[in-house]
Formats: sequence, C-alpha cells, structure tokens
Amino acid sequence: MSYLLQAIFSLVQMIFGLYLSLIMLRFLLQLVRADFYNPLSQIIVKLTNPPLRWLRRVIPGYAGIDWPCLVLLLLVQGLELFLLALLFTGHLPALSALLVLSITHLLQLCIYVYIFCITLVVVISWINPGAYNPLTVLIYQLTNTILAVVRKHMPDTGGLDFSPMVVLLAGFLILHLVVAPLMDWGNALNNIPMRIL
Repeated sequence: MSYLLQAIFSLVQMIFGLYLSLIMLRFLLQLVRADFYNPLSQIIVKLTNPPLRWLRRVIPGYAGIDWPCLVLLLLVQGLELFLLALLFTGHLPALSALLVLSITHLLQLCIYVYIFCITLVVVISWINPGAYNPLTVLIYQLTNTILAVVRKHMPDTGGLDFSPMVVLLAGFLILHLVVAPLMDWGNALNNIPMRIL
C-alpha cells in the first residue's frame, strides 16, 4: 500500500470511527435513559440528528429501542467497511461478509465504549471522587446500569467495589471469544483477502 493510500485509509477510519462513536453513544445514552438536556447529550444529538431525522420518517422506534439509530449505525459501519475494502483490495466485498463484519465491528465498538467509560469511572473515583460535571454525570449514567446488575450478584466485599473489574474482564473475554471469531468468520465469507477489516 502506497503512503498516499495509507493516509487515505487512516483518514477514512478516523472520520467514520468518530462519527460511529457519536451515534453509538447516542444509542447507549438513550437506552439507559440518560439526561437528554445534559450539554454533552445535546452536542451528540445535534451532530447525529441530520440522518436520523430522515430515518425516523420511515423507521419507527419500538419497545423503547431507537431502531433508526441502530439502522444508522449499521449503514455507516457498512459504508466504512465497503470503502476500506475498495481502497485496500480494489474489489467489492461480499454482501454476507459486509453484514457480518458490520455487526461485529459495532459489537466491538460498544464494548470499547464501555471499557473506556468504566476505566474513566475508576480513575475519577481515585483522583476526584464525587466530581460533578456534565461529562461525569453522563459517564455514571451510562455505566451505573451495567455495574448495578453485577453488584447485585456479587458477595459482600466489605465496602470494596469489584464490579468494574468484573465488567472489564467480561468485556475483554467477549472481545477474544466472541468478536475475534466473528471477525474471522466475516473475513472467511469473502472471496478476497479482507483481514485488514
């Protein structure tokens, strides 16, 4: 791969990665019923609204799940992988491979978001416990749901909270035991080498 192609490849990954992270955050924050009027929530909403406004006209939300947001995640992720495959191989990826890889990349992104946020919660609790600002409020709202479920099933540890460690460990296990095999399967569905994806 030439230096120019590498630069374009990295640029595509960066731009799509940032936008996908915003859409994923919007979806997860809505799922846990985070504060919609938080300044950071409003920034995320404004940056992701244009395509969602159009999708909401044709896809309704159902059972408390923002289906237009999920569809947008799948479409944007699929477009990124399509462009990367075209840049890297010069060939179109198989549709089945594109679907499997898109879903797998989104699962991976979701886990990365939680790993990052839970790590941030732990660091904040060490450095500045009780800190209150728009960022910490959203992070606590996002992580408390999953951490509360784990805390319910953990024995009393005398005031020490091991739930973040358990969730982080589970996240890394899912990455290795679920995401990695799905990536391999998605790549195997292709008739062209797509290991880069």
